[in-house]
Amino acid sequence: MGLQVKKAQTSPLVMKPASGWVSLDFHAIWEYRELLYFLTWRDIKVRYKQTLLGVAWAVIQPLLMIFVFTLFFGRLAGIPSDGLPYPIFTLTALLPWQLFSRAFTDASTSLVVNERIITKVYFPRLLVPASAVMASLVDFAIAFVLLIAMMFFYGVVPSAAVAALPAFILLALMTALGIGFWLSALDVQYRDVRYTLPFITQLWMFATPIVYPASLVPEGWRLLYGLNPMAGVVEGFRWALLGKTEGPGPMLAVSVAAVLVLLISGLYFFRRMERTFADVL
Repeated sequence: MGLQVKKAQTSPLVMKPASGWVSLDFHAIWEYRELLYFLTWRDIKVRYKQTLLGVAWAVIQPLLMIFVFTLFFGRLAGIPSDGLPYPIFTLTALLPWQLFSRAFTDASTSLVVNERIITKVYFPRLLVPASAVMASLVDFAIAFVLLIAMMFFYGVVPSAAVAALPAFILLALMTALGIGFWLSALDVQYRDVRYTLPFITQLWMFATPIVYPASLVPEGWRLLYGLNPMAGVVEGFRWALLGKTEGPGPMLAVSVAAVLVLLISGLYFFRRMERTFADVL
């Protein structure tokens, strides 16, 4: 007499993403924090995989840009630099700008790049653009060493306001994350979003006081100019590190407000679109 084994009746587990800002599950994000570290480290390794110079590119790129900017804008165009050596003036703006541009560009395409993971494994999708933003800090840290060396070469001593520097770095990351939420969600639906990124980056860079000081902007236009979040970040970064330029003042307050609007709206839009990511990808 044989034994009859009955198979247990199990119902499939269906996981549906919540929608809306109020449903943001911080507990789930904390539970998957190790995945954030893994994705960040993977992005760093992939960036320099099979490259000849490796992390040296983080120094070569700003050096070449400083040379070009100093030659054409500082020498030939005669753009003022608030009494600072023009290479130092531009480098202190290039560092937060390159941190932002690298972060938001990688975050904007991160969902499509990680298509295989998203369509097969459940985890908070917010971690994907967040890891791309975190990975950009490596290049920034390497280039920051170059800035310290150049400040020593030109005899520029940081001011006491340098203690506020981490706040401006955080503000740049928040800006990149906010626009990264918007564009990464749109990139899932419309793949031509990635083709607009170089144009957006170039246009945004010239709208930011990198090769010119914000003091050239008429006083009556400063608050409107502050709607560009990176304007407040760059001017604040210069002020915190060098202390010889005019503080961003009310323009910074407008930039902070613009960053918060960009981040909150981007997060809300990302959460609303999240339920369609796996199906569309």
